[in-house]
Amino acid sequence: MAKAIMLQGTGSDVGKTVLVAGLCRAAKNRGLKVRPFKPQNMSNNAAVADIPGRDKGGEGEIGRGQWLQALACGVRPTVHMNPVLLKPQSDIGSQVVVQGKVHGEARARDYQAMKAELMDAVLESWAKVGEGADLVIVEGAGSPAEINLRSRDIANMGFATRANVPVILVGDIDRGGVIASVAGTHLILPEEDRRMIVGYLINKFRGDVSLFDDGIKAIDKFTGWRCFGVVPWLKAAGRLPSEDSVVLERLASGEKRALKVAVPMLARIANFDDLDPLKAEPQVEVVFVPPGKRLPEDAGLVVIPGSKSTIGDLIKFRENGWDRDLLAHRKRGGHVVGICGGYQMLGRMVRDPDGIEGSVTEAEGLGLLDIETVMEPEKTVRNSSAHSVQFGLPLEGYEIHLGRTTGPDTARPSSILNGVEDGAVSADGKVIGTYLHGLFSADAFRAAYLESLGVKGGGIDYRADVEKALDEVAAELERHLDCDAIFGLAR
Repeated sequence: MAKAIMLQGTGSDVGKTVLVAGLCRAAKNRGLKVRPFKPQNMSNNAAVADIPGRDKGGEGEIGRGQWLQALACGVRPTVHMNPVLLKPQSDIGSQVVVQGKVHGEARARDYQAMKAELMDAVLESWAKVGEGADLVIVEGAGSPAEINLRSRDIANMGFATRANVPVILVGDIDRGGVIASVAGTHLILPEEDRRMIVGYLINKFRGDVSLFDDGIKAIDKFTGWRCFGVVPWLKAAGRLPSEDSVVLERLASGEKRALKVAVPMLARIANFDDLDPLKAEPQVEVVFVPPGKRLPEDAGLVVIPGSKSTIGDLIKFRENGWDRDLLAHRKRGGHVVGICGGYQMLGRMVRDPDGIEGSVTEAEGLGLLDIETVMEPEKTVRNSSAHSVQFGLPLEGYEIHLGRTTGPDTARPSSILNGVEDGAVSADGKVIGTYLHGLFSADAFRAAYLESLGVKGGGIDYRADVEKALDEVAAELERHLDCDAIFGLAR
């Protein structure tokens, strides 16, 4: 087996995903063959990854964070990098994806009972992911201090103790109380788990790092743990795809620009990083609109993103009054793009005869496209070779969706995916629907589409900018962390 080190957090959203990606890139830059691993992830931002050993074309789902970390390692992502993925469908239940394929649905309490069998899949993937590697950097989930869940844990100390992987604890100083969170974790962990922790680091520090010297002394007094460094606020991280929908609560509009793009924040929003390339455009302002707020009247484009629960989010869309806002937007001559679940919502009707998404089996669509969607049990998961029908330009992306969409407007497809017509376009060309995630990441298409809206775009190599951001994050971590010690403690 390859050597390994694991990052666990004092809580959720402390920055583990970016730190692991940065450390992966730092290790790669040192000439190491490095791989990422996250035993269990909860996210509706999924990516397509290879299933090793399957026939050509075998692909499954992993968390978007592990896709990014694989990119940082310079390797193709595989499903073994994130063997258990939970995709929330409601406040109490999630779809369970195991080694890339849908395993079933489970309520939170039922899922706890499933964990014993899931640990077998985690350990099987763990053995596979390290093959041929020098180093594996593991990301935990949530916090190891959730001792009420410890007996069946597969994401943090339950995994670390079984796989004998040393742990570095990550504390987030930006949210406050970081000394108490680190010291409190030390206090309540059982001795078996506490022994796995080789030290800690502090993340998201703003200002003069030396001001925290006394904080380090205080943590040393309470824990005796080694501090591997204090990481400043990483500006380059803002240019990386976000995985956790927690970040949506902090997104706000910036300075006024030539084009405002409004994005309704669906309750089960999925793959919202589809908007990242638009956010990178200097003439484009992307505004995520929370429930209870109207879609802005000065938006030139409304993008309805993917959803893990199309019918549920469609019902909420109407409850928020966004259907009326969208109709008014269309009457003003505004443009609309629907991606995946958002595409399905744009039609006349969405039907779910088998109750795949829940007890509500049909809902009237928004009526902007003459199409209808019927949910079907088999999920489409694949990377796609594509090109735009409207602009005759290559596209890049992937598909992760349930459902078959038909209707008169599909006679005007928006793209060709793997040789098959996809999506639909309204008669006036201002409403576009597609199943292709990553639509806007194709630089030439994005520039041409923005130009059709009267906005100068282009000049940005989005993929190259993500690579550059990873290098910048890695350089900052090399500067502020003792990476020699971190990599040296891997075992």
